[in-house]
Amino acid sequence: MLTTQPTPHLLLRTDSGYRRLPLTGTNCWTVGRSEDNNFVLPDRWISRNHAMLQYMESGEFYLIDLGSRNGSFVNGRRVSIPVTLKNGDHLTFGQTELEFYCPSSKHFEEAESGNEKDFTATATLHVRRLISVLVVDIRNFTGLTRQLDEKILSEMIGTWFRHAGEIIRENGSWVDKYIGDAVMAVWIHGAQEVDNHEMLQILQALSAMQKMTSDLYNLYPLPFPLRIGAGINTGYAMVGNTGSGDRPDYTALGDTVNAAFRLETSTKQIGKDISVGKTTFQYISTLGNGSTPLSEHTVTMHGYEAPAIAYACTFPELEAFLKKQETV
Repeated sequence: MLTTQPTPHLLLRTDSGYRRLPLTGTNCWTVGRSEDNNFVLPDRWISRNHAMLQYMESGEFYLIDLGSRNGSFVNGRRVSIPVTLKNGDHLTFGQTELEFYCPSSKHFEEAESGNEKDFTATATLHVRRLISVLVVDIRNFTGLTRQLDEKILSEMIGTWFRHAGEIIRENGSWVDKYIGDAVMAVWIHGAQEVDNHEMLQILQALSAMQKMTSDLYNLYPLPFPLRIGAGINTGYAMVGNTGSGDRPDYTALGDTVNAAFRLETSTKQIGKDISVGKTTFQYISTLGNGSTPLSEHTVTMHGYEAPAIAYACTFPELEAFLKKQETV
């Protein structure tokens, strides 16, 4: 006998009982008082944009506080950085309590019948596409966690995640993953090449993220100014639709993605802010009509046997390059 896998959902405790909030139809759900949230909760102790849940291709659900004033709590513990949710976890936003229900950590093969969208799209076709991957990491985040009050840290990192997502969406992409103190974004290109506008969007997104990160020092009582490092890599990867219906969500897998993370890490070796792969470097050079802010470096990347070539620059060098593009 075929059995159906219950749809993942949140149970909202109300005066009249429990209300079921299905986690279907997309890979990302926002919670808050504002009407533009997926789940609107009329609790005056909840921020307009309070928290976000994200479903990953690995089958995990993450809870991310979006810089809420009164915090997000899992089993009574305040969330400072994105945390993985487990079946039965109790979530608290303001004075509102919910229970997270997800009986399996794997992809859901079937959804319960009714008006809810089928969740089977999380296990659909992967296709080979040309992509650019941007990985951005907050520098010395561990040192920040040791010196900063947990409440301020939670508000700050939530603000950073929220603004990072907005910047990346404004520049033609989406945040594929929130990872502790980092984000990964993917741009899907045409079949054969990256056009100049797309590469410019990636660089403009990175520039805006650097400025946004720097501005947080003026918004929060931080022990030191915040900095970010970034890796960009362009190449082919397997891209799969993990969304549903008319709201597809894509995620990418493969060496192109892995190398982007290694390139970001390599910036610490060479003392630069941004490190890119060879193909990305070639497209940036085309954008600048042969001129480029990037210099060549030999780096050691974890998981790769031979030393690799990376092309790197600082944020001031990137800013000067982008200003030149405005006059072209």
